Amino acid sequence: MEGKPEAAVAVIKMTTILKNILFFIGVFAFANAYSQTTPDSTKVYKKRVLETTEVDFLTSYYTQDGDNAAVSGGVGTEELTDVTGAFVVSIPLNDDDVLTIDAGVSAYTSASSSNIDPFDDGPADPFQASSGASSGDLWANMTGSYSHSSDDRNDIWSAKLSVSSEYDYFSIGVGGSYTKLFNEKNTEFSINGNVYLDTWNTIYPMELRPFGEGGDGLNNRLFAQNTITGNTNYNPLFIEFDEEGRNSYSLGLGFSQILHKNLQGSLAIDFVQQEGLLSTPFQRVYFADVADSFIDNFQLADAVERLPDSRFKIAVGGRLNWYLNEFFTMRTFYRYYSDDWGITSHTASVEVPVKITDKFTLYPSYRFYNQTAADYFRPYESVLSTDEYYTSDYDLSEYSANQFGFGASYTDIFTKTHIWKFGLKSVDLKFYKYDRDTTFSSKIITAGFKFLMD
Repeated sequence: MEGKPEAAVAVIKMTTILKNILFFIGVFAFANAYSQTTPDSTKVYKKRVLETTEVDFLTSYYTQDGDNAAVSGGVGTEELTDVTGAFVVSIPLNDDDVLTIDAGVSAYTSASSSNIDPFDDGPADPFQASSGASSGDLWANMTGSYSHSSDDRNDIWSAKLSVSSEYDYFSIGVGGSYTKLFNEKNTEFSINGNVYLDTWNTIYPMELRPFGEGGDGLNNRLFAQNTITGNTNYNPLFIEFDEEGRNSYSLGLGFSQILHKNLQGSLAIDFVQQEGLLSTPFQRVYFADVADSFIDNFQLADAVERLPDSRFKIAVGGRLNWYLNEFFTMRTFYRYYSDDWGITSHTASVEVPVKITDKFTLYPSYRFYNQTAADYFRPYESVLSTDEYYTSDYDLSEYSANQFGFGASYTDIFTKTHIWKFGLKSVDLKFYKYDRDTTFSSKIITAGFKFLMD
């Protein structure tokens, strides 16, 4: 598939860059730590923001299934598995400044995306995976952030730069934030902003490519080697996208207040503006007013998803954390979301950490989600060829979902367990099961390990 070599090269380059960055960070941190050992009678003692280097290793295993794949126009398998691993290294540069490097890789296999080209290995069927190049891929990301705290720790500034790559897109992002604490640190206000500049490598369904610019249409080898059934006069409505970029701009405001010694509340509002190619080029659409064409059991696309080139989102949410006693805490969350594509949603969740001992805590949780459909969503074969915008992506449909979770954590503030020069501070394990009122369901297991450098 197009873009595969470029993705591999990008991953190798990012890995090399990360190694070099970590090497120079290590040298700098060592030199900085050494300089801190030199006595200076003019300095006033100040508690460091971060006492020592912290290393987090995060991993997850995710699996999903369903019968409404957007790649095949709202029907077909949504089966996917994903394994992710990431390292987060936080390094104190001095008393006030912290540098954090976050690098991760995600590897997935997808029966759904494999059907971008379902004709490469036997009878094509939307409910069967193809073994083509699009059946799996790697996603890689690296983010560097820097934060500075004022002497009284009431002002915190941060900036970040991120790069990510996959076979069909490349993204670079920049961002920054400012946090102000006052009222004896009982009140907190924050503002943050981010910009992401994405570039697509547009990949279209295999049967549509011969109808693109310079294509040979029904004279293509795909149609010469396979028999079209149903409507044999296959003539899709296909125009390649002119725009291959997508820009996202976000602004967030947050406010937190300690309401009581056992109660803390927070409010947040986020604005997001997206511009550019917001359609997914390889997601098929089938028209209700066009006769169906097939190769084997796979229906040939009438078109690809077409969505507006701009989208504005707003989300408002709040949290309320209540410390019940030394064993129980209740964490609640609610968020309202709306965008100019017609989607509104409500999210509500509750988590009740249960402290078993000084080191072990359990985390049962529940989350409810409900959304309306986008103005442009139509189920399989409900789109008209005269419509301006259309999609059969069930992520944009009306649905409700329930998620049940359970987690456990181990914390040792004295880091008695060691691996080489690192002391194990905490271990977190969580499991979540997610179900929509459609056929879609998913499960995820996550694990996190925090180490402190001696």
